[in-house]
Amino acid sequence: MIIRLILSRMVLAVLTLLAVSVFIFWTAEILPGDIAARVLGREATEESKQAFRDRLRLDRPLHERYWLWLKGAVQGDFGVSLVDQSQERQVADSIKPRLKNTAILGVYAFALYVPVTIFLASISALYRDRLPDGVISLVNLVGLAMPEFVIGTVLIYGFAVKWSLLPVLSQIQRAETLKEILNSTTLPAVTLTIVMSVYSIRLLRDSLIEVLESEYIRMAILKGLPRYRVILFHALPNAAAPALNTMALNLAYLIGGVVVVEQVFAFQGLGSLLVQSVFVRDAPTIEAVALLVSTVYIAANLFADVMSIVLNPRLRTG
Repeated sequence: MIIRLILSRMVLAVLTLLAVSVFIFWTAEILPGDIAARVLGREATEESKQAFRDRLRLDRPLHERYWLWLKGAVQGDFGVSLVDQSQERQVADSIKPRLKNTAILGVYAFALYVPVTIFLASISALYRDRLPDGVISLVNLVGLAMPEFVIGTVLIYGFAVKWSLLPVLSQIQRAETLKEILNSTTLPAVTLTIVMSVYSIRLLRDSLIEVLESEYIRMAILKGLPRYRVILFHALPNAAAPALNTMALNLAYLIGGVVVVEQVFAFQGLGSLLVQSVFVRDAPTIEAVALLVSTVYIAANLFADVMSIVLNPRLRTG
């Protein structure tokens, strides 16, 4: 039963990704203007423009170009960037360093986000309607009301300008040692952690409160089990299912939705590459980044669905 449920989720995820790839390609290809004229410039002759269209197969029907693009994308070949045709820079070569930077930032932020969320949500649930719960709820409300660029600016002022503990700008492309990498990514990682945690803490808190009031949790407490064991091994696995979907959304946000944070800290990541590509209308790069982000988003939601099924027996019988 559980294997059939997981397989059905996987098939649905693949079909969703296929539909998203069609939408991404169609949207990028219908950008206004002549790509050949935009790339080659106004002084280009009609012959050179036609040669450019032939080389990039722009005169072929849309469905043929989509099929060729999809076959290349599956193999990791997203074509040639339109920004610098003289060097014929591959889109994959442009994405790799940016993806590496975003992955480093994402892993760092996620490593902070998970324990912070679990710890604060557990404290808030255990001390429900008391001082710790009130303080955490107040901080949550303040965090919810503050956009990313405000949080980032406050952190820059406090830790970079006032106390000079960390750099103002995140020059991760120049970092070589672990210390330099941590220095470059700490402020943006903390910003992302705050943004993600304020949504998850409240949700996990409410779910934990509901689980802590169940009979088997009361029985475990009456048997004298330590509070940390009751929380970690009995309450959290059953309370985690609703929070997993939020965690999946946060994981996708870390890959492609960090544009604002990257701009605040001048971070050379995937989000800033997408903004730059849209600005210059570099369709192959836009398609590649959008497909990559969509793949991570769908994979994260698939992981959340599978973990929800594994952790919650009621979903396997529903």
